[in-house]
Amino acid sequence: MWWTYALLSAFFASLTAIFGKMGVAQVNSNLATGIRTIVIMVMIWSIVLVRGEAKGLGSISRHSLLFLVLSGIATGLSWLCYFRALQLGNVSQVAPIDKLSVALTILLAFLFLGETITVKTAIGAGLIIAGTVVLIGQ
Repeated sequence: MWWTYALLSAFFASLTAIFGKMGVAQVNSNLATGIRTIVIMVMIWSIVLVRGEAKGLGSISRHSLLFLVLSGIATGLSWLCYFRALQLGNVSQVAPIDKLSVALTILLAFLFLGETITVKTAIGAGLIIAGTVVLIGQ
């Protein structure tokens, strides 16, 4: 079941790139990111509130909260850079290069989370890196 959500994530991420490129054409990239963030915030909090999941706020540990905040900061910085890159470059180059994050995540998961890197995973990450190098060289 996890892979269904992963595929949906990839699909929506591709729409993010297309819609983002169309939206950022005549707008400051930081302002565009701000608008996008407000939409996301309203959408997600609506889901949390409708499903009654906000009651879990009080039980979040400081450890979890710290890493959720750090994740939010990293996401914000990623979005700011992504929208600026979309504004300056072709979406067909920016989006795949952005996916270099997959290979970086594999490496960071190994270093910080102790996850195993299999031969299959290493080959996949290597192919992603190779593809990124090809796209940057265009």
